[in-house]
Amino acid sequence: MMKIYPAIDLKDGKCVRLRQGRADEMTVYSEDPVAMARQWADAGGDWLHVVDLDGAFAGHPVHHEMVKAIAAAIPIPVELGGGMRTDDDIRRMLDAGVRRVVLGTRACADPAALAALVKAFGDRVAVGIDARNGKVQVKGWVETTDTLAVDLAKRVSELGVGTIIYTDTATDGMMTGPNIEGVRILCQAVRANVIASGGISTCRDVAALAALKLSNLDGVIVGKALYEGAVTIPAMKAAMKGAYAI
Repeated sequence: MMKIYPAIDLKDGKCVRLRQGRADEMTVYSEDPVAMARQWADAGGDWLHVVDLDGAFAGHPVHHEMVKAIAAAIPIPVELGGGMRTDDDIRRMLDAGVRRVVLGTRACADPAALAALVKAFGDRVAVGIDARNGKVQVKGWVETTDTLAVDLAKRVSELGVGTIIYTDTATDGMMTGPNIEGVRILCQAVRANVIASGGISTCRDVAALAALKLSNLDGVIVGKALYEGAVTIPAMKAAMKGAYAI
């Protein structure tokens, strides 16, 4: 069954959500990200997906101590994205207790370095592919490349990357539903596990992804819908079970 990845986005030491990744459209949901992490773990989250938003814009991790505190406070594994541009950044965050780091900009720009990192760290390195209209976005979604998301996914999968986080940036934070077809196409193109992100607003959305019955669709990242109370983790898990049973 797919895993549920509650999301915590960190900015200025607070737990926030952005609308379509825009820093000027931000909602603060908690002044205490560690407490929020405990809440999602207690509610049944399988992993915690953390994004260092300040790190994504700065080009290096900013919330090292906060992430370390989060990882120490909860029994479920933590994956972290945002600003992981150097080998030292990656090692530092893995040493801080993060189970898996998510590379974005660097994976697109330097495949040779990515291959070396996969060799060094194995499944502790994942690649985040953020796309709008099928084209990859980098540097905190402020730059859109000419690279097709599915082509990048194929390349990183062939390099041995075991997990790809696919975010449709047009739906992220919009509560309009995920890009189901985009997820299907990406999953069918690669061997790697895929985690879908962006647009989840109801349990029906989660059930629709589960109904694809793709063996490498590992899970779904849920942010705003959880914070707004539109869904709960137990209800999403029940919806998934129902979809798998059909």
